[in-house]
Amino acid sequence: MATTTAKKTTSTPARNRRRAARGGMGAALTGEQNAETGFSASAALSESMQKVLVDLIELSLQGKQAHWNVVGRNFRDTHLQLDEIIDAAREFGDSVAERMRALHALPDGRSDVVAETTTLPEFPQGELDTSEVVDLMTERLDAVAHTCREVHDAVDDEDPTSADILHGILERVEQLSWMVSAENRTPKR
Repeated sequence: MATTTAKKTTSTPARNRRRAARGGMGAALTGEQNAETGFSASAALSESMQKVLVDLIELSLQGKQAHWNVVGRNFRDTHLQLDEIIDAAREFGDSVAERMRALHALPDGRSDVVAETTTLPEFPQGELDTSEVVDLMTERLDAVAHTCREVHDAVDDEDPTSADILHGILERVEQLSWMVSAENRTPKR
């Protein structure tokens, strides 16, 4: 009689082993038809906008993770507040990516790139109490704001229009951070 031993499993899944992408050769147009005109982003501007983009994508994904797994007091309010964060992150991410394309830069929102380059810490797995989710999401909103502020001046020097997009992101993300963090605050006496 053969005996088998159970293997110990960890909570961390194995690294994704996807097959390589196909395509990516670009449009089949002549050089003249493919020529893009107008202002083009420098590598530095592209990199700055890419940093903001990956943090916004990651914020939306982590917001969904929290949305699905939050439990506890004020569940409904926290659940709905997470929807606001997710919607804002997705809308802003789209604005950043489309601005990059308007400047002839190539946004990269692939999951591997986002995971490798985001400044946001990994989000915990499993059910989380509402008060913990409030703290975790506040930390992440503040991280996105920090990234925007970190790249702002360089972006503004090269392209004030892109900096205007960052202003809108900062205004809303910092407002959301304040509103979310207020859930766990008590008045000072």
